[in-house]
Amino acid sequence: MSEALVAVETAGTDASVPAASGARQFWRRLRAQRAALVAAAVVALLVLIALAAPLLTALEGQDPTTYHPSLIDSARGGVPVGSFGGVGADHWLGVEPQTGRDMFARLVYGARVSLGVALAATVVQVAIGVVVGVASALGSRWVDQLLSRATDIIVAMPLMIMSLALLAIVPSSFPRPVLVTLVIGLIAWGNIAKIVRAQTLSQKGLDYVSAARLSGWSTWRIARRELLPGLAAPVITYAALLVPTNISVEAALSFLGVGVKPPTPSWGQMLTAADVWYQAAPQYLLLPAGALFVTVLALTVFGDGVRTALDPRAASRLRIGTGRRDKGAHSDKEATA
Repeated sequence: MSEALVAVETAGTDASVPAASGARQFWRRLRAQRAALVAAAVVALLVLIALAAPLLTALEGQDPTTYHPSLIDSARGGVPVGSFGGVGADHWLGVEPQTGRDMFARLVYGARVSLGVALAATVVQVAIGVVVGVASALGSRWVDQLLSRATDIIVAMPLMIMSLALLAIVPSSFPRPVLVTLVIGLIAWGNIAKIVRAQTLSQKGLDYVSAARLSGWSTWRIARRELLPGLAAPVITYAALLVPTNISVEAALSFLGVGVKPPTPSWGQMLTAADVWYQAAPQYLLLPAGALFVTVLALTVFGDGVRTALDPRAASRLRIGTGRRDKGAHSDKEATA
């Protein structure tokens, strides 16, 4: 609530009403969702693996770019020597067909690229969306019209087609992970801008915002002190659901050959080369595909858990691990009937 409104309402009054911490309520609701907690643990483990990729590959004694031609059977077209794609003490998940590069090293380093691009692109999308949405809602009529039409154009743009076009014309000397991050972030911020604009417009008429305006606060101060805290819940919710989408987009772009380029490992790029070898060396396809599936599923479940924890009035779209909460809500309804 606005400092100005608090001062007016509490003038001449010494009594204070304790309020429950919003963060504490959020964690309590999130803990009640077992599936969201499991998904959060999986996401944390994946992030830890990505951050510790150099340490993990050092323990194995391998790296993601070194070729091992002695581990490839050239007579059979480049199939790894040995069972299960050359799995052994020196190569924990085997080696890559035709090149002999270590699969474990490429998988964990690929997690750094896929997760890093998705998280960084989400930050870019949220930053642009919040700025444009708040400026549109608080600006003059022509500013609102201009930014709203620009947002509509961004939303109408087909993400994959625009990304393919932009990535195809940029020189190959530009760092590809950075380029993919910027392309995704600069093209897909329209929806969050619309959400922020709608939420800001709904807060403009509230008492504490009006009190701040009557106190002579500037528009920037009102936005920073009064509106942005109220926007935290919808922005965090949407951002949590954006991350798995961005991982899928990065994987699709790399699969189509315009994303991350070799020898930099990426799960999508690994899938691109695996379509030729999935019969002779199925682990070459299954490992990156399984990593993508687990990551996207965990982030989706966790994002839905964050959404329902921040907005308990909204029912979960996923009926996984919500039995305890639903049962508790049903009991509350019976008690109040």
